[in-house]
Amino acid sequence: MQTVSILVDVQNIYYTTRDKYQRHFDYNAFWADVMKDRTLVQANAYAIARSDDKQKQFHNILRGIGFEVKLKPFIQRQDGSAKGDWDVGIALDAIELAEISDVIVVASGDGDFDLLAKRIQQRYGKRVEVYGVPGLTANSLIEAADHYHPIEASLLL
Repeated sequence: MQTVSILVDVQNIYYTTRDKYQRHFDYNAFWADVMKDRTLVQANAYAIARSDDKQKQFHNILRGIGFEVKLKPFIQRQDGSAKGDWDVGIALDAIELAEISDVIVVASGDGDFDLLAKRIQQRYGKRVEVYGVPGLTANSLIEAADHYHPIEASLLL
């Protein structure tokens, strides 16, 4: 059986599915799709920590599915803009997990991950699969992936 590690950019998936479909991502369906005939090494969901109960409940649901939820504080800048992305954390974990996994699955449309996919393929000879919303996933990331899985109706609530 193939071993797999799953890395989900929660903010990216939330906003892209909301913007394109006005629906939420179905993490259970995603898990079932990714895990077919595979053994899990690690599953991480990278999110922004907010203090509201609805977010805490969502994080508990992710944990119940099997994800380790990694939280970063939400930072509100003085100018009103916000900061809180996990790109570096996702990349670091992906490189470490590529050493011990046959497949790295990245759920994100962020084009910054194209370099990560290429590095994992070149350095470790591992397969990289990307789940992203069509039209909102960077073409460079789609091209870098060994397989692109479009997030469509079957992966939505």
